Amino acid sequence: MINITKQELQVLIEYIYEICGVHLDSSKEYLVKTRLDGLVTKNGCASYSEFYYRARSDRTGKLNGDMINAITTPETLFFRDKHPFEIMRTKLVNEIIQKKKSKTGLPGQLRIWSAASSTGQEIYSLAMILRETISNIDKYRISLMATDISDVVLDLARAGRYNKFEISRGLTPQLLNKYFIEKDQYWQLKDEILKMVKFQKLNLMKPFVGLGKFDIVFCRNVAIYFTLDDRKNLFDRIADTIVPEGYLFIGSSEFLTGISDRFKAVRHGKTIYYQKVK
Repeated sequence: MINITKQELQVLIEYIYEICGVHLDSSKEYLVKTRLDGLVTKNGCASYSEFYYRARSDRTGKLNGDMINAITTPETLFFRDKHPFEIMRTKLVNEIIQKKKSKTGLPGQLRIWSAASSTGQEIYSLAMILRETISNIDKYRISLMATDISDVVLDLARAGRYNKFEISRGLTPQLLNKYFIEKDQYWQLKDEILKMVKFQKLNLMKPFVGLGKFDIVFCRNVAIYFTLDDRKNLFDRIADTIVPEGYLFIGSSEFLTGISDRFKAVRHGKTIYYQKVK
């Protein structure tokens, strides 16, 4: 492993925050080295200082992208935590659709955003929930948006191709057989699910441009890497993208107390989710 000085660590921590908003401190030296050592070596750099200067001067942005991919890749799985998806299936989807239909007499548009989609398991879980929940779904205008800062995970997500380990985590045999095709020891999502989702590169620290309004936003297990001020700013901007009385899901260990007063907590069974109030 390549040694890293305290000064190099601090410079890298500040640079990582600059390019992707992830807040690390000096106690995360092991994480930085574990995630970046291979990149430093792969690019023929003799030190972390050389790697930093090369990344900062790389006009293609490739090294920055590689660094973001290495630092931000989180754990994800289908139907993670289960309860939010049960609430979607048994309560929210039909409530929103009926509410829209009562206003116009026509099937309304349902828009959902997965704000840190990683390799796609979350947004595809939501797509399957909608397929299972909404009768005659093709009569409705369904819009599923998935965003991430990493080009690598977005490419993997768009492909919708998962290995045995990935499909063994969270998927029931019924859903696997219904929505996937086995190919060469991998499982490929069928077009009826793939075509429901639009993927887009997005840095959550930057202004949201052209996203429109959403009925439901999932922003789970990503804000924990941000500073308190950045979390406040993030959820304020997310609130701006949600329709009046729309919904927000965050991670099971996350909370909005002291962060945002634009949502009220709603408890349903074992799950707490949030409804926009202003």
